[in-house]
Amino acid sequence: MGDRFAQQGKAQLAACDIAAQQGVEVIPVWNKSNREHLIVGSEPSSVRAEADAAVSALQWKLAHHVDADHINLTTVDRFIAPSDFFTLDVADAIGKPAPQADLDAFVQRHGDCGGAFGLTKDSVRAIAGKYLFAVQEARRIHRRIESERGVGTFITEVSMDETDEPQTPDQLLVILAALADEGLPVQTIAPKFTGRFNKGVDYVGDPCQFEREFNDDIAAVALAVERYGLPANLKLSVHSGSDKFSIYPAIARAMKSTGAGVHLKTAGTTWLEELIGLAEAGGDGLALAQEVYAEAYAHSAELCAPYASVIDIDAGKLPPPAVVNAWNAQDYASALRHDQSCPAFNPHLRQLLHVGYKVAAKMGQRYLDMVRECEESVARNVTENLYARHIQRVFLA
Repeated sequence: MGDRFAQQGKAQLAACDIAAQQGVEVIPVWNKSNREHLIVGSEPSSVRAEADAAVSALQWKLAHHVDADHINLTTVDRFIAPSDFFTLDVADAIGKPAPQADLDAFVQRHGDCGGAFGLTKDSVRAIAGKYLFAVQEARRIHRRIESERGVGTFITEVSMDETDEPQTPDQLLVILAALADEGLPVQTIAPKFTGRFNKGVDYVGDPCQFEREFNDDIAAVALAVERYGLPANLKLSVHSGSDKFSIYPAIARAMKSTGAGVHLKTAGTTWLEELIGLAEAGGDGLALAQEVYAEAYAHSAELCAPYASVIDIDAGKLPPPAVVNAWNAQDYASALRHDQSCPAFNPHLRQLLHVGYKVAAKMGQRYLDMVRECEESVARNVTENLYARHIQRVFLA
């Protein structure tokens, strides 16, 4: 669960609490990347403070975690103390060559991986040649964290999703074998899946193909746990970019049929629900939401540049600020809320505002004060969105 401005911890946790009342344990993980901290001007300790305060206020009895999201060796240090969940992002290391002796030793140990997924000795060598260095980079980051926090004091996730090419199930099995060789107690693995995972909008691709791939990946995880001694609770992590509603049924079916768990990242959805809540409050709240859009529209090139690979915005379908300034509360909320059955829903506006949180960050205290002033409508939207559109569809379907 991402929360750009650390205001919605209680509202987010309330969604997990509703699920618990339905008999489903959904463990909250508050996450925030180094990039988000730099843009907002926050520190990782603020995420821990928000999470712990929410847990205390709601008297939450189950586990909860704080994720150092997409960290690497250059960014990990500031996250080590407040975090207990670390997403080791090694996508940039994919394709870099590992030492030849290490590659030869890996192939000698694992051969054809038992022929699973049609693997041969040559294909294992080719896959390991592409991914072994990235796995070794994950080991280096993990050892850095472990040297400060100690053994067994945090959850390890390895992320390879921010890359152009998806990892196939046979590649995933080889990657997991390499992680086991390196002694990484990885509990979640985030591969790149087929299709596009754009920010804030639905999955772009064939949901049937995703379902086949997802189930094959679950089989690869189960085999790796059995064969290589990885943690029994190892699960797939779906870095969704938020709101991949069309693949939620496939994930739900897979969990039901296999008994597997899943780690699902909803990321920036909460920030958009804050804007919807401001708009629905009317008055000054709506005016501020309109101002955020106007500024995002004016600076769209700057805001979109860091996210170019995960957004598809048709500038011609973005309403001019003058039009948005004439909207009432319902107009604004209907355009932004992710309800594909609503004719007013605008996925281009939604993607722009998803990456436009820098505008609110520049407003500083003025934005935070308005969010707090409109707490009822903001919190209601945050809880309803997280529970009804995400948790319910995935874990209670």
